[in-house]
Amino acid sequence: MEPSSPSPLQSLQGFEVSGSDLVWSSYMEGLLEAGANLHIGHSVSNIQGNDGSRFPNAVVASSAIPQDNVEILHAKSVGVPIYKRDYWLAKLTEKYNLIAVSGSHGKSTTASMLAYVLKAMGDDLTAIVGAHVPQFPDGSIFYGGGKNFVLEADEYDGCFLGLSPSVAVVTNLDWEHVDIFEDEDAVKSIFRRFLKQIRVGGHLVICGDSQGARSLLDQIKQDTGLKYSGGVVSNQSSDLWGQGHDYKIITYGFSSFNDWYAESVCPNVQGGSDYILCERGRPLAQISLQIPGVHNVLNSLAVIATVLTLIGDKRQSHESIACLKLPLSKFMGVSRRFDLIGTIYGCHIYDDFAHHPTEVRAVLQAARQRFPNKALIAVFQPHTYSRLVVLKDDFANALSEADQVVVSAVYAARETNDWNINGKDLAASIIGPPSEYIPCLGNVVDKLALQILRDPHPEIVILTLGAGDVTTVGPKLLHELQTRSQDARH
Repeated sequence: MEPSSPSPLQSLQGFEVSGSDLVWSSYMEGLLEAGANLHIGHSVSNIQGNDGSRFPNAVVASSAIPQDNVEILHAKSVGVPIYKRDYWLAKLTEKYNLIAVSGSHGKSTTASMLAYVLKAMGDDLTAIVGAHVPQFPDGSIFYGGGKNFVLEADEYDGCFLGLSPSVAVVTNLDWEHVDIFEDEDAVKSIFRRFLKQIRVGGHLVICGDSQGARSLLDQIKQDTGLKYSGGVVSNQSSDLWGQGHDYKIITYGFSSFNDWYAESVCPNVQGGSDYILCERGRPLAQISLQIPGVHNVLNSLAVIATVLTLIGDKRQSHESIACLKLPLSKFMGVSRRFDLIGTIYGCHIYDDFAHHPTEVRAVLQAARQRFPNKALIAVFQPHTYSRLVVLKDDFANALSEADQVVVSAVYAARETNDWNINGKDLAASIIGPPSEYIPCLGNVVDKLALQILRDPHPEIVILTLGAGDVTTVGPKLLHELQTRSQDARH
């Protein structure tokens, strides 16, 4: 919601909140119910109180809003301060024990899983996640009276640099947001600055199996001469890391050199994963998840390590693990993350937000885990030209794990095609499975409907992948198949 960015949390805290967006979205419904005054379209008239006679105390603008936006210009002209998200999030969280969940991938799932588990264990926490979570009463937030605040911390445009977390979680590090970061080194640089924000005596929970995340630890040794032995980093002599910033490091992953790791990972009857949780060589408990994919095993390890870090008392660790096993098994995931749209004619239709090669590969592997004997059809909509031109070969490799691929036109978002690239170039680069470029999503629906109806009991899974309006394909395809099924019966 931009440029005045309302939040249900702000409404609950007694703020009068307004905001605007270019088009109506499902997220606005929750904001409306929370008491926000919403506008469609950006206009000078939006920069006023509900009675039309006074101006807001502040305007919060996301990185997507240009400085020449009419509301931004008008607010400046009448002396209303303009804040970016990083400053506003810092103000919202400064008096809390902040747990900031960062990383190139998996932030939303990890943050929501962490908040859900803590809430189930009796923590009266506050949480804000950048996605809809079906098990959150208010969709993307918890609001409580306790000291803990779980926040999905986004690296885009440096939005997380204003935070001062007591616990920082880094799920992984990859070259993402190529429109902002020129290469992976630029991503590493901004994450190093983020780690500098960890409070004295705080904790860093980091995936030791992620090459990119691990490089953050390696660079501590290489660039500053500091050591992290016994899980403790001392930053007393480095300008890069900030004088006097001491924090403890906890690693997790599949490798046994991590503090917390998973052994004997296997599919379970829920379609998720079971594994044995180990701490420094000691098996402690069996964990069950209903959400599929090894990437979600890693996400759950981040949650376990963070929960036990917050509890602190090692004497209570066995009791705490016993308490968190049940909510972990009941966590259902986040909307648009391997989201079941429906099943018809034996065909399962799923939707996923995956718009980076790492995410595409992870969701296809998760689908293989849940449906080992079914063919996978991936419908992929590239998100932004800049991402496609830089990562085209990586996308092609990731999509080659499907049995059939349909690539649509690029969802441009805020970009113009300055690179003369399109989805056809990607489809032609995929080696292995049959791949087809169908630019129009409506035509994609028609093609898939005809393909399924030729064989009315196919053993297939259709995955619509991307951050744009490809999410409409699954429901439209399901509706089309249901309609044709009813017509056939009559």
